[in-house]
Amino acid sequence: MPAYVIVDISVTDPVRYEEYKRSAAITITAYDGKYIVRGNPVEMLEGDWSPTRLVILEFPTATQAKKWWSSPEYAEPKKLRHETAKSKMILVEGI
Repeated sequence: MPAYVIVDISVTDPVRYEEYKRSAAITITAYDGKYIVRGNPVEMLEGDWSPTRLVILEFPTATQAKKWWSSPEYAEPKKLRHETAKSKMILVEGI
């Protein structure tokens, strides 16, 4: 069953964040993931959730998504994301 990583990101260092985007994309592909949404404009329909940048990744399984997130390949990009943005990340299985 597919799984989705949903990330609500507030970029604090736009210049260095561009480096994160490039390096993270390589690792996502290496773990059979793909971008579904990548920073497109967000329109709030209900509630008070208003992310400034939303990213949704799809992986074949939740196990594969967790392998990517904890992989040695993603360790440096993850560190860079923590240095250049504030983020909230969840994993949810699809149908």
